[in-house]
Amino acid sequence: MDNLKISNMTISDFENISPTLTSDFDDFWSCKTLYSELNNPHSHYIVAKIHTEIVGFAGIWKSVDDVHITDIVVKKDFRKRGIGSLLLQKLISISKELKFKELTLEVNSSNEVARKLYLKFGFKELGIRKKYYNNTDDAIIMTLYM
Repeated sequence: MDNLKISNMTISDFENISPTLTSDFDDFWSCKTLYSELNNPHSHYIVAKIHTEIVGFAGIWKSVDDVHITDIVVKKDFRKRGIGSLLLQKLISISKELKFKELTLEVNSSNEVARKLYLKFGFKELGIRKKYYNNTDDAIIMTLYM
């Protein structure tokens, strides 16, 4: 995508998206949660920008022996343009640079678009967490072995 740049998320980026986080992106990440993730030494967040507009963000948690994708979120008006794929590609690249061998995530069992994206990148469906989301929706555990 022309003019799209992916970089590490800064506090300035956070301040830029916080007023519209729940309306323009998705409502499952509160500003408080995202802010605490930015300050967590085990987290790493990136943003996708077109010019100065933030159109997506994604994050990982680094643990002892694997990396966990916490989220990949694209602004509602910019979905279906490949931005999620670019963010995922960057998270995989970061994980490899950090010498991790596994990348794991949970995805809502009803989120077919995300599941297809992860499968396209080589993730394997390994299990289910029953009623993981809001005590109703199941999560599918997916892992990429690198």
